[in-house]
Amino acid sequence: MKRILMAGLMLLPAAAHAETLYVSNERGNSVSVIDAASGTVTATWPVGGRPRGITLSKDGQYLYLCASLDHAVQVIERATGKVVAELPSGQDPEQFFLSRDGKTLFVANEDDAALTAIDLATRTVAFQVDVGGEPEGVAQSLDSQWVVVTSEEDNVVNWIDLKTKTMVAETPVDLRPRHVEFTGDGKQLWVAAEVGGTVQIIDTATRQVSETLHFAIPGIPEHRILPCGIRFTPDGKTAVIALGRADHVALVDVATRKVRSYVPVGKRVWHIAIGADGAHAYAANGLSDNVSVIDLAKAAVTGTIAVGAAPWGIVAAP
Repeated sequence: MKRILMAGLMLLPAAAHAETLYVSNERGNSVSVIDAASGTVTATWPVGGRPRGITLSKDGQYLYLCASLDHAVQVIERATGKVVAELPSGQDPEQFFLSRDGKTLFVANEDDAALTAIDLATRTVAFQVDVGGEPEGVAQSLDSQWVVVTSEEDNVVNWIDLKTKTMVAETPVDLRPRHVEFTGDGKQLWVAAEVGGTVQIIDTATRQVSETLHFAIPGIPEHRILPCGIRFTPDGKTAVIALGRADHVALVDVATRKVRSYVPVGKRVWHIAIGADGAHAYAANGLSDNVSVIDLAKAAVTGTIAVGAAPWGIVAAP
C-alpha cells in the first residue's frame, strides 16, 4: 500500500477511510470540515460562541452543534455550511444525544442543571427535567426507555424515565463524570470520570457500578490522566477512550476490560470519532489545535491534521 508523507501528515488512500469529519473548535468559534481520505481541511465554517457537542442528523443533511455561549443548539446545513436554525436549548448547552429514532435532541444544560428535550419536527422544547449540578454527558438506552445524564458537580449519573419524563434514580460515580456511552448490547454503561481518572462500568439492569477501569501510562503522572470521550468500534469489541492531559488514547478490549494499547496523540485530547469501517479513530486535541488519525489495528497515529483553535467535539459522516 503506497503512502505519501507530506508536511508531516501521512495520507492514506481514499479507500482506507473515505468520509468527512466535522470538528467543533471551542475557542475558534468554528467548525473545521476535513476530507478524511486526503487528510485536508476543505472548509472552515463560522458558528456560535464556544461550540462543543456536535452530531449528525439521521438523514445526514444537517449537523447539530451546541453553541454554549449563545445558549442555543445550531442547525447547520451540510451542503452549504450555513446555520439555518437555532433551537431553544436552555442555558449553556454542553453535550447532547440524538434520540435513536432521530426525532428528539436530549441536551445537557450546565447553567440550568437540567436536561432539555427538543422536538426536531417543531423545533420547540418538548420537556425539561431537573438533574444534578453541571450536567454534561448524555446518552439514551438501546430500548429508548432511559436517558442518562452525568452530573459533574454531584458525581452521579441521573436516570430519566422517558415514559414519565422524570428522574427516578442516581448512580454515584467517581469525580467529575464527563461522558457516558452504552455498549452495543445495551447491558453496560461506560462512564468517564475525568478527575477520578477512571472509567466506570454500570450494569444497566441494576444501575450499579460493576467495575472500575484504571489507567497507567509509563512516564505520564497519574494526575494528568483525565478520561473524557468514549467511543466503541462498530463491532463492539474495542473502546477508544480519550485520556485528556495525558495526551494519549487508550484502546480497551471490551470483553476483558484490559487496555490493549496506549496511543500517543496531540495535547489535551477531548473527544473521539470512529470511522464507519471501524479501522480508524479520530481524536480532537484541544491544546495542540489538531486531529490525530489512529490506525486501530496498528494502534498508531498515521496522520495529524491542523484545525481551528481548541478542537473539542468531532463526528465522522459518510
